[in-house]
Amino acid sequence: MTDMVQNGSAAAPNAGKTTLDIVEIMAILPHRYPFLLIDRVVEIERKQRIVAVKNVTMNEPYFEGHFPDYPIMPGVLMVEAIAQAGGALLLTEIPDRDQKLMVFTGIEAAKFRRPVTPGDQLRIEVTVLAWRSRAVKMQGAITVEGRLVCEATVTCQLVPRPGKEAPGSSGAAAEPAMVQVAE
Repeated sequence: MTDMVQNGSAAAPNAGKTTLDIVEIMAILPHRYPFLLIDRVVEIERKQRIVAVKNVTMNEPYFEGHFPDYPIMPGVLMVEAIAQAGGALLLTEIPDRDQKLMVFTGIEAAKFRRPVTPGDQLRIEVTVLAWRSRAVKMQGAITVEGRLVCEATVTCQLVPRPGKEAPGSSGAAAEPAMVQVAE
């Protein structure tokens, strides 16, 4: 897996795609309702960048309590949407992704600029800052109608899915230092 991620020597499922519909997203990400927070991927540049969209509707379960008289999308869910979009980018490069989960290991510089309300469409743009075989650092920005509503830097790591480790894998392999992605 290390060679594939670092130099693209092996083809992974969906690796050549530049857009993904919801069915393809669900084949990549393990998230499901009510926690799947991207609806479509509109651009992918392998190992570099992804752009996804999320249509925010009044039917979102969190609006019942956040807030009943003024429904706004919780900021933490926008950061999660950034991570899920990044996960869709990362996991398209991983052929055994059904045996992996991508988990947060860090959130930095999260800023929330404007409220997101029902009827908004989030444009979630995520750029890779550094990538190694099992971890990635990404910068995310979310806009609504061209206006910045959220930004954050997230670090995520691939871990074995419980009960899904590859045969003969101890999960304790040493990892190379995180490398900068050429701009």
